[in-house]
Amino acid sequence: MKTFTTFVAAFLLAAPFAHAQDPAASFPSRTIRIFGQGTGSTADYLSRYVAQKLTGRWGQPVIVDSRAGAGGTIPTDVVAKSPPDGYNLVMGHIGPMVSAVTLYANNLPYDPIRDFEPVTMVGQGVVVLVTHPALPANTAREFIAYAKDKGNLAYSSAGNGSTSHLAGELLKKVTGVPLQHIPYKSAGFALTAVLTGEVQASFLSPLTAHGQLKAGKVRALAVSSSVRFPGAPDIPSAVEAGIPGMEAKLWFGLFAPAKTPKSIVAKLNREIGDILRAPETQETFLKQGVAAAPGTPEELGDWVKSELARWTPIIQAAGIKAD
Repeated sequence: MKTFTTFVAAFLLAAPFAHAQDPAASFPSRTIRIFGQGTGSTADYLSRYVAQKLTGRWGQPVIVDSRAGAGGTIPTDVVAKSPPDGYNLVMGHIGPMVSAVTLYANNLPYDPIRDFEPVTMVGQGVVVLVTHPALPANTAREFIAYAKDKGNLAYSSAGNGSTSHLAGELLKKVTGVPLQHIPYKSAGFALTAVLTGEVQASFLSPLTAHGQLKAGKVRALAVSSSVRFPGAPDIPSAVEAGIPGMEAKLWFGLFAPAKTPKSIVAKLNREIGDILRAPETQETFLKQGVAAAPGTPEELGDWVKSELARWTPIIQAAGIKAD
């Protein structure tokens, strides 16, 4: 009996100590900051949505600090160098986590694998191959044939290394179509270039192109996935359009600094996952051109590695530079 009593007493004394040793037990106790990727961007929207929902769940302020420039590497570097305590997160995407490794090979101040703890994928989407309606091509096959015949068509992108840029390079690779890339400062400017006839085509998110598609001022030929995208069900998939292999996903995931305690990462993953799985979130995200895509930290980490393996050779072969 004495032994049992001693065991119980020791357990009761140890329990509060163990609880105190778990940094997630009192997390969060102050303001959390999510670093976005430029005001008005999809990454910024998703950051603000998640921040608002987390603030409501936790009663602690979660604010968004959106910083544009250098392909998203500026806010990403800030988080890489932040204390590993879960209070600074970044909404990463293909620009700062994949393209930047090659574009800034000599001076990238962080490593997307070594310097971060993946938290969760937040959303995934597609880009749409759009053209000016005056172009004599009503399908992707007709566009490719026309482009090959002309030999000098140009496409716009949201900047070097962006998904819209890489999608164009992928189309060139899988079809042999000779397109000239013209980078712009944002997706909005890339769309304007199509509207004004400065370029003949672009690869834009369904959200960016939605208004002009509805007005008939641009034509959608295909989405960059093997199946139709739920947020744009009327646009043919790449397979349906006759360009299999044309798979280029928009994606957005949250990352914390390396060495952030696993229990805090797990708590963030659990809470944000609950938000992303809510029907309201799924419906809202689709209207923004992305599908909510919660997952484990390991899945996000593996995704970044697979994207690096896939896109790095394409970026290098195309000779894509940072400016």
